[in-house]
Amino acid sequence: MQLGRKIRVLVVDDSVVFREVLSKGISSDPIIEVVATANDPFDAREKIIKFDPDVLTCDIEMPRMNGIEFIKRLMPQYPLPIVVVSSVSDAVFNAMKAGAVDFVTKPDVQSVKSVEAFINELIEKIKIASAANVSHWKANNALRRVVNRTDTRDRTCTDTKIKLIAIGASTGGTEAIYNVLKSLPPDIPGIVIVQHMPPVFSRMFADRLNGSTQLRVREARSGDYVEEGLVLIAPGDNHMRIKKVGNRLKTEVFKGEKLNGHCPSVDVLFESVAKVCGSDAIGVILTGMGYDGAKGLLSMRKNGARTICQDEESCVVYGMPKVAYNIGAAEKQVSLDKMAQTIISMLK
Repeated sequence: MQLGRKIRVLVVDDSVVFREVLSKGISSDPIIEVVATANDPFDAREKIIKFDPDVLTCDIEMPRMNGIEFIKRLMPQYPLPIVVVSSVSDAVFNAMKAGAVDFVTKPDVQSVKSVEAFINELIEKIKIASAANVSHWKANNALRRVVNRTDTRDRTCTDTKIKLIAIGASTGGTEAIYNVLKSLPPDIPGIVIVQHMPPVFSRMFADRLNGSTQLRVREARSGDYVEEGLVLIAPGDNHMRIKKVGNRLKTEVFKGEKLNGHCPSVDVLFESVAKVCGSDAIGVILTGMGYDGAKGLLSMRKNGARTICQDEESCVVYGMPKVAYNIGAAEKQVSLDKMAQTIISMLK
């Protein structure tokens, strides 16, 4: 998108009323312009060619072709930043896998407050999406399919002093996290993750990863111990930090004010890891808008931990990793397809 002009948005939804609510709501922001609306993917295809939008909002449940299938067909041919608008369902993760940048849950249309909160969140997600890098879906789609098959199942991590791996991510992070975890062996040291995500979806995300990787993955609860091969994901709307109990590490999940605009916050997790684990940890920042996690990763590095961030080319949004690298928090930048092997090499 060119600097100085409005973000051009195409709204795709089969409901006339909801298209009107969306269009009117997001158009209230002075830098967003709804250039057209479409009632299904076939209508959207024509409008994309005609109006050349910067961002597309897309419903999942639509007649003739659902939103996920539409995204799958669209992205390799005409990559566009897409924000999915959906009811509460793990289908949003299929949409992320197909190429969507982010998602927003549909509001209770009977509640004015719910609709207002929804519109404000969608406006913010559209602005973030307008800066997203989706060009790789066209240029490197075949390469991605090959690279993502990287197999490290034959590697072991038993000979290491590392007690914990801490990962933080935001926009684009669901797929980035999956691509890292699926290439890690089952004897990897315990992993704790903050992914900026609403409540309910964090548990769905954990369950999805649990069924698609070699690792045990679940939503974290206070008192969970960090264990080999176990991944603990911070619940939406709760911070997570690490505490030491004797020679073991365990999680504390708690309510709190947003930090850097987020709850859970990556900085909250990373600062606790820096304090408790010192040099016995690895910190990783993946794709995401903003700067959450950068200061915490710097604290980890100053306390002796190994630290990495995702490189610009492989990020959907090169925000959090950029800040972390620029302030000296990350030792190196690594492409997503090499992240797992880099983590394994640091363990040794």
